[in-house]
Amino acid sequence: MNYIGSKISLLPFLEQVWQEVKIGDETTFLDPFAGTGAVGRRFRELGLTVTAGDLQHYAVALNRAYVGLPAEPADARARLADLNALAPQPGGFLHQNYSPAGSRMYFTEETAARADAIRQQLDVWRTAAIINEGTFDYLLASLLENLDAVANTASVYGAFLKKFKASALKPLVLKPLVLPSSGPAGRAVLGDANALVAATPTDVLYLDPPYNHRQYGANYHVLETVARYDAPTVGGTTGLRAGYERSAYCSRTQVRRAFADLIGAAQARHILISYNDEGLLPLAELQSLLGARGEVRTFETHYNRYKADNGRAYTRDATVEYVHYVKVTR
Repeated sequence: MNYIGSKISLLPFLEQVWQEVKIGDETTFLDPFAGTGAVGRRFRELGLTVTAGDLQHYAVALNRAYVGLPAEPADARARLADLNALAPQPGGFLHQNYSPAGSRMYFTEETAARADAIRQQLDVWRTAAIINEGTFDYLLASLLENLDAVANTASVYGAFLKKFKASALKPLVLKPLVLPSSGPAGRAVLGDANALVAATPTDVLYLDPPYNHRQYGANYHVLETVARYDAPTVGGTTGLRAGYERSAYCSRTQVRRAFADLIGAAQARHILISYNDEGLLPLAELQSLLGARGEVRTFETHYNRYKADNGRAYTRDATVEYVHYVKVTR
C-alpha cells in the first residue's frame, strides 16, 4: 500500500542502525505510530514481540493481521474464494458515497458495490461466529490492501481523480496476504500513542510520528470507513468523515509538548525515532528532549521525498531522514 511516511524503502537503513546499537537480549518492541506496519513486520522477523498501536482503525486492522497473527488462518484461502465470488451489492455505503453513484470517483460503481458486499459479509460471518477473530482480521486486511490497489486516487484519499485511471478499472480481487516469514506473534491496539507509551514497558521503543501538517485521518478517511463500516456522516467534495481524529504531531503549536510528554513517559531501554529534516519540530529541539533520557546518537541518510501528487511543484526532491537513538539511562 502506498502510504505517507512508509518506511519500507528505509528498512535496510533502520535495520543497519539497530544492528549497530542493540545489546542482543531485547525481546519486546513497541511501535505506537504503526501505520501499515512495515517496521513492526520487519522487527517481528528479527525475533522481537511487537506491540503496534495507531489512532486509525484501518492501521490497527492491518497490524492485527501482519503483527498479531501467528500464521495464516487455516480457512483463509477458502473464505477469500467465497468473498471473491460475491455479487456486487448496489446501494451500500461505499457505493452510495464513494463511487459515481454518489458523485465521487474514488472507486468504480462495481468496485464500490463489491466492496460493500464483502464488508457486509465479513460482519455477518463474525456475528454468527462462522469465522473467528483471526480470520476476520486476515480477511479485512486483504480487503483494505486490495481495495486500495484499485482506488482512483494519487495514493491518498484527500481527493479523487476526475477520470478513472487504468488501475482503478481493474476488478477488485482479494488476494492472500504475505505475512512475516518468522517471528513471534504480537498484538495491535487502537489508541493514542502517548497513552500507549506511558502504559507499556518495552525493550525497544520505535517512534515514527507524523512529520508535518498532513493529518492521516483526512488523507485515509475512506479506508477508515471501510475498516469501521459505521456509516458516518460525510460531507464536502471528498466525502470526509465528520469529526475525524487529529494528531498533535501535525500541529506546529502542539508538537513540542506532545514529543516532550511522549519521550518523558517512555518505559524503554532503547528509543529509536525516525524523523526528517522537514519535520515540524526542529532537529535541535528533538535532540534536546531526547538528551534528557540519555546520550543521543544520530544517524542519517538521504531519501527521495514522498509525492502524493506527481503534478505538484516541490522545492526539494529529497530529504535527509534521521534515526535518533538513545540508550535510556535516566
